[in-house]
Amino acid sequence: MNHYWDRYREVVVAKILPGEFYMTRDNVAIATTLGSCISACIWDKNENIGGMNHFMLPLTDKKAHEVNWGKRGISSDATRYGNFAMEHLINTILKNGGRREHLLAKVFGGGKVLNQMTDVGKRNIDFAMHYLQMENIQIETTDTGDLYPRKVIFEPASGRAFVKKLNNLHNDTIAQREKNYSKHIDHNEVDGDIELF
Repeated sequence: MNHYWDRYREVVVAKILPGEFYMTRDNVAIATTLGSCISACIWDKNENIGGMNHFMLPLTDKKAHEVNWGKRGISSDATRYGNFAMEHLINTILKNGGRREHLLAKVFGGGKVLNQMTDVGKRNIDFAMHYLQMENIQIETTDTGDLYPRKVIFEPASGRAFVKKLNNLHNDTIAQREKNYSKHIDHNEVDGDIELF
């Protein structure tokens, strides 16, 4: 996991990419950049523990095997899908002392940044909202949809999130990364395991 020092916020920031998530109890912020992808920021409001995921597609019915669990986060092919990314993040928070009844969420992303593709961003938004409602996790705020990418920084200890809307016309890096990642998803088997509570 790539970490850097944010001089403006005076905090260490963990940067996550598509298919990754990060959970912490420490005073560490989590950052990512989203196009049509979704990041759910989930935290326990009483225990100062939480994390963020970053997934590109809502769900898969493929089976997942063998996951490489890390202390704070995971990067596996399974977590590129929302159904695995959400379950892994929630379970990791619960395993580390969070309580389901105290969890809150913020949801970001789902922009339609790739004009030639189907509106995967809208499908991602619908999935994330439905999933959190089914899990009885209160959604505190959202910034989703529209046509632009976003940079998101989340502070699990406080539950604060910061969103910067990026100029889509002059920044095709996110769109290109999503095209490449979409090709990767379509041609590789799912690798990862899920443990349900």
